[in-house]
Amino acid sequence: MSAITSPAAGTRDRRDPFRATPLTKIGLGVTLVLSIFPIYWMIIIASRTNSDAVDVPPPLLPGGNLGENVRRVLATEDAHFLAGLLNSLVVTSAVTVSVVVISTFAGFAFARLRFRGRNLLLGSILLTMMVPLQQMGVVPLYQLMVELGWVGSLKAVILPYLLNGFGVFMMTQYTEQAVPEELVEAARVDGASTLRVWWNVILPAVRPGMAVLALQTFMLNWNEFMWPLIVLTPENPTVQVSISFLTAAHSTDYVLIFTGTALSVLPLVVVFLAFGRQIVGGLMEGAVKA
Repeated sequence: MSAITSPAAGTRDRRDPFRATPLTKIGLGVTLVLSIFPIYWMIIIASRTNSDAVDVPPPLLPGGNLGENVRRVLATEDAHFLAGLLNSLVVTSAVTVSVVVISTFAGFAFARLRFRGRNLLLGSILLTMMVPLQQMGVVPLYQLMVELGWVGSLKAVILPYLLNGFGVFMMTQYTEQAVPEELVEAARVDGASTLRVWWNVILPAVRPGMAVLALQTFMLNWNEFMWPLIVLTPENPTVQVSISFLTAAHSTDYVLIFTGTALSVLPLVVVFLAFGRQIVGGLMEGAVKA
């Protein structure tokens, strides 16, 4: 007579495929340390002196010179660091708001509105993602800025980035998943206009996706270097251009360079802390729906 295995025993023997093993936890811990250590090391050097930066073995704890080093960075005349920091905040904030709002409008239109040429227009937008427009369009774009008289102005950095194809594509896909077509039709039956549907139905549902797009747009434009270097003047730079000037003028002053870099990273950390919950929620929601 064969042995019969009880259901309870079979349940105990079956492993949970979603439970992290000790090896997985060790791997995640190593990955976390390797990811955080460069930022930690940047803070250490930014709070030390140049002699400490070249010590062997190197220091592993922050020093007490961070305030003085920050003052030196802001007082460096050839870098115009404070102006670059403020300019980057203005440019990146304007571009982020524009990209998120326009992409949300466009995503709603492509996902839930029916109009002639919709697929062709969406395909044309997707085509722009396959062509390196920034590298191919630098010369004609610069000529356009010269004709408009915008060279050296922040408008020349803001205008080319007010919309991007990826944002439209992302919000189109997110709206299709997050907003059932029946919900939009119900709002139409209740007499809601298109703008009212977007405000009361679409926005609350796609808010996590907007947060993800906002963070990505903010990071990409905050780190943008080539176009601001071309179109802006040394007296009116963005923060990444200021760091390049700082590096060129003080190539052996490691503390000054690391302090400037730490200051340039700080707004990204603040934005992530402010929108972190929405971002994680949006990613997890997309993963569950997929």
